[in-house]
Amino acid sequence: MIDLKNNKLLPTPHNYISQIENYVPGKAKILGSNSQVIKLSSNENALGASKKAIAGYIDHAYELYRYADGACVMLRKKLAEKNNIDWQRIVCSAGSDELIALITSSYAGVGDEIIYSQYGFLMYPISAQRVGAKAVKVFEQNLKCDVKAIAKAVTDKTKIIFIANPNNPTGSYLNADEVKWLIANIPSHVLLVLDHAYEEYVKVNDYPDVLTLVNDNNNVLMLRTFSKIYGLASLRIGWCYCAKEIADVLHKVRGPFNVSGPAQVGALCSLDDDEFVEKSISHNSKWLTIYFEKISRLTKIKAYPAIANFILLDFFSNSQCQKAHELFLENGIILREMKAYDLASCLRLTIGNDQENLKVLAILEENFK
Repeated sequence: MIDLKNNKLLPTPHNYISQIENYVPGKAKILGSNSQVIKLSSNENALGASKKAIAGYIDHAYELYRYADGACVMLRKKLAEKNNIDWQRIVCSAGSDELIALITSSYAGVGDEIIYSQYGFLMYPISAQRVGAKAVKVFEQNLKCDVKAIAKAVTDKTKIIFIANPNNPTGSYLNADEVKWLIANIPSHVLLVLDHAYEEYVKVNDYPDVLTLVNDNNNVLMLRTFSKIYGLASLRIGWCYCAKEIADVLHKVRGPFNVSGPAQVGALCSLDDDEFVEKSISHNSKWLTIYFEKISRLTKIKAYPAIANFILLDFFSNSQCQKAHELFLENGIILREMKAYDLASCLRLTIGNDQENLKVLAILEENFK
């Protein structure tokens, strides 16, 4: 690489790095606005974080000079106890994003292929590109992952398949039979990563029991996070459950202190607050029902089925979607644009608190009848 201004040679990165398009998170601010902003762009918990987690975080301030537990033993054992699983098959990380990166760097490289669904999380193809692997996008059917197309896309170069369930941003999900079919129809040496970031919100009877699937299949790995239902997005903490052999590999490549002390404390305290989790689930279920009932009466907008804490709204054209986005911004509300997912006619709406949801509905009912 050449510094054109000074005509000097610079350190040169791998050539495949230049092909990566940076991940852009949901907006957090509205330029030029001094009023309070309603941020519904990042699928954060409408109720915030557990008071127990906040208290634990504050108390931990006096321990900031100490290194955290590099192996997250207490947290892994707590997660194992709560889920009735083997703690030695759990790996904790600085958000599930870090685990996605660790998995790709451990199991794929230049010349390999990593499969993801058409509207899957953008960090899947980005992580593939980081290691020089080819990101293979498999088209969906009606905004839903097509397991038969996924299986058909597998080649002798395939190393990993990433599937978010339920999927962000579409809100669709694979049922237990579909996931079992996929596992049975891919080679056992291909790693199937099931990203269950929103699992706690899901209340459908045919949702897969992913822990059992991991126990029964050495090539299946589950991702989870504390960012969503537990409201610890700022602390960055996630975890996975997988075969012991895979866990050993991930422990080798992760940083020695990859999860901060405050994050571990916050997560441990959150696991003790079942009341907060149930309250969050109840709030979310209530407002999902209200949103779909209200939106079903409108003609200029469509809401796709959803089982997590967000809804994909379709305004039927790119121009109408842009107008809607600007209308919400004018009213101090930030939704997530979907252009990066090739869903330019859509906005993603996070379920907010009561007052936020009422304001959103008022705008929708006034402008999209």
